[in-house]
Amino acid sequence: MTSTLPGTRRDTRRAATTAAWGLATAFALLVLAMAVPAVTGWYVHVHSFPPLHAQWAPRVGWGTVPALLLAVLGVRHATVLSESLSWRRLLLVVFLAGLAWMLALAFVDGSHGVSQILGEPYEYLRTARSTTDLHATLQEYVSRIRLEAGQRHWPVHVAGHPPGALTFFVALDRVGLGSGFGAGTAVTVIAATTAVAVLVTVRVLGAETLARRAAPFLVLGPAAVWQSVSADAMFAATAAWGVACLALAATRRSLGWSVLAGLLLGCCVMMSYGLPLLGVLAVAVLVVARSWFPLVPAALAALVVVAVFALLGFDYLQALSAIHDRYYEGVGGRRPWTYWMWGDLAALAFSAGPLVGAGVAQLAPARFTDPGTRTVAWLAGAGVAMVLLADLSQLSRAEVERIWLPFVPWLLLSCALLPERWRRRGLALQVVVALLVQHLLLTGW
Repeated sequence: MTSTLPGTRRDTRRAATTAAWGLATAFALLVLAMAVPAVTGWYVHVHSFPPLHAQWAPRVGWGTVPALLLAVLGVRHATVLSESLSWRRLLLVVFLAGLAWMLALAFVDGSHGVSQILGEPYEYLRTARSTTDLHATLQEYVSRIRLEAGQRHWPVHVAGHPPGALTFFVALDRVGLGSGFGAGTAVTVIAATTAVAVLVTVRVLGAETLARRAAPFLVLGPAAVWQSVSADAMFAATAAWGVACLALAATRRSLGWSVLAGLLLGCCVMMSYGLPLLGVLAVAVLVVARSWFPLVPAALAALVVVAVFALLGFDYLQALSAIHDRYYEGVGGRRPWTYWMWGDLAALAFSAGPLVGAGVAQLAPARFTDPGTRTVAWLAGAGVAMVLLADLSQLSRAEVERIWLPFVPWLLLSCALLPERWRRRGLALQVVVALLVQHLLLTGW
């Protein structure tokens, strides 16, 4: 048994070959997902650039020069810095660089790149501003999900999520961040902490070297295009910190960290109907830590969050039934599963970047004797499992470039398993894809 980390020439060649096949598969998905509707005229009920919810709109803007500068500096120096900085300085640089990268890409469209999307009628802010009694809102929440509620039915995103998401934006509005720019900036700052939380998790579980190798891919990549304008980026950060707390709880046998992990993960359950899948990742963390100590207190704390919303009037099970009806009454029901079963994976390859195919391919041999490599393999493997379960459910046809943001950083951890030459060149590929997506497509999220 040998580690997939390159220790011999044979191991390196094997890893490079596997990576090449994974990258080729990702590119094949991207090309087919774009070409099939264009060539056949197949209408898959999304904007004009499937598999993304996007339109062709080449442009440059105020953020173009900063984005190019950050891209060049990142490709040239990120690997060296990630391996040489002290741990605390690395985390600070990861946060600041991630925030700068997101804002630079967003500002290709000027300040509208941060403010416009969250201010759209189908988003949360308009409803949040008009919410004067949250308790009353929760009591009528389920009754306003279906389209049969007439003019009282919720906008698409409010209807499509449990009320934790709306509650977050109500809170933002109450503290003076209810404008599109204020809320967009808050979401972007929170999103920039996601990579920090993932790195903390990996280090706590004993794989600091691989955490450092993964850091550039968690910061610089096309996911940033959607992180500045999507509430799902906030969900991703909440999930990442919940998992980090769980890792701390498991390795330190701490009741306090266990409860905090449960509260954060419980909030995730109340933010998105797809995030109970985080249970797969939570189990992976406990397996790697070889400790089930946090399981009961974390689960009870998560149930407390769900119970509070239930006591305030929100019935989760009734809401699940209602959102199923709303989804199939709307455009989701018209999107062909025969395309989106694999088209969703292509959209994910845009969001995570095509190098994720090369990284995930490193998980196939499953020959991980090195503890650090085994840690990353478990976490990235959990990311793969969550994506496959979400895809098979077919409850998200299209738009997964933002909906699956909570899964993306865990998938990107697999890039740390790539040979050194692949990592250096792969980072450049990720950055180029991000720049092309932002400058050629109007993504709408």
